[in-house]
Amino acid sequence: MHSFVSVLRRELQIALRRKGDALNVLVFFIVVASLFPFGVGPEANQLRAMAAGVAWIAALLAAVLSLPRLFAADHADGTLEQMLVAPQPLALVVLAKITGHWLLTGLPLALAAPLIGLQYGLPADALGLLIVSLLIGTPVLSFLGAAGAALTLGVRGGGALLALLILPLFVPVLVFGAGAVTAGLTGINPSAHLSLLGAILAVSSLIGPWAACAALRVALD
Repeated sequence: MHSFVSVLRRELQIALRRKGDALNVLVFFIVVASLFPFGVGPEANQLRAMAAGVAWIAALLAAVLSLPRLFAADHADGTLEQMLVAPQPLALVVLAKITGHWLLTGLPLALAAPLIGLQYGLPADALGLLIVSLLIGTPVLSFLGAAGAALTLGVRGGGALLALLILPLFVPVLVFGAGAVTAGLTGINPSAHLSLLGAILAVSSLIGPWAACAALRVALD
């Protein structure tokens, strides 16, 4: 755990020196979600019905925007090679980096979700569901995205390739995350959607770090 905490602390300290990176992701999320009402009109029921989908799509795109930087800096300065030969397990280091990524991107997106929901006229219970679904679903984006970021590490045009690789994997998260909020709005119990989202989180938390480790070893060979 000492190694995990050390790597996580390092990630947060680097983020404090590069506040613009995390801020850009948050601003992108808010701006993209805020533009939709201008395009579809001010009809309240229509905006309320599309709120969850818009918020989740904006969150997915914001996550994709931040993922190429997950390993890029460490790869550029040689730190990643040192992590591979260090005595601590590489999976633990990758898990710490994924946790740092979520704390800097996914968590702010979830906390900013009420601003989006209020623009679309969501009631209080739907706002709560939106926050909960993002808190459960955004870690999945970090876990699965880490594997994609590792696969495309050092590849020319890696950002576009990364999006092509991971966006199909994000679709179930989008469906169940937005579906939970929509179900709550229509009076249906959203627990089934949240349970499936939690199951996806459990599976991705087991598979994601190991897949990222395997991809990093291939990329650095």
